[in-house]
Amino acid sequence: MEETKEIERIPVPTRILTEKDDIVDAIEHYTKGKIGPDDLICFAESVVAITQGRYVRPEELAISGVAQYCCRFIPDYGSLASPHGMQSLMDVAGKWRVVFALAAGFLGKLIGKSGLFYKWGGEQAALIDDVTGTMPPFDKCIVYGPDEPDEVALRVRERLGCFGAMIADVNDLKRSRVVGVTEGTDGALAAKLLLDNPFGNASQKTPICILKHYRQYQEKQA
Repeated sequence: MEETKEIERIPVPTRILTEKDDIVDAIEHYTKGKIGPDDLICFAESVVAITQGRYVRPEELAISGVAQYCCRFIPDYGSLASPHGMQSLMDVAGKWRVVFALAAGFLGKLIGKSGLFYKWGGEQAALIDDVTGTMPPFDKCIVYGPDEPDEVALRVRERLGCFGAMIADVNDLKRSRVVGVTEGTDGALAAKLLLDNPFGNASQKTPICILKHYRQYQEKQA
């Protein structure tokens, strides 16, 4: 009988990654000798997006009056609570789509349904990180969600030969969500293991986290 091994989380430090880096090459470099065939490699969605050049500086945005008004309806802790955060969403999702989603979200709450704004406001509504939301020097930028996250995760798994790969959006508010994940990986289960945010977006510079022996853990939980 195969020995059941306890799951272990290993944060992996890196240098600051930029749009000049290939995220798969970077993950392979910094996890060399640390990954096994039963492991799940997790990495922060903001860093993936940065390596894809998916960010904008606030001063590059033309802030509309609609964005200045709409951002008032977002809780202060949200990335869309600032005029430039809201404008960045409107630029990619469409101004009137965002306005409609906000109205739908407000009406939904009146009848006990939450999350309609993020459902109808476009995928970037939940993924945009406002300034200070990621590691320096990109804490001065608004960072969008990554492009083709499932494909990125697949490339990582194939390169590293591990059980699975997952791009996660985790913050210090005990929120953890799957952005991209390889087939056969229970992303929701893995996301719970990241709730206390082992990723470090400040001086820690640990945008990668290895979940050792995750395959066995997933099979045990099934």
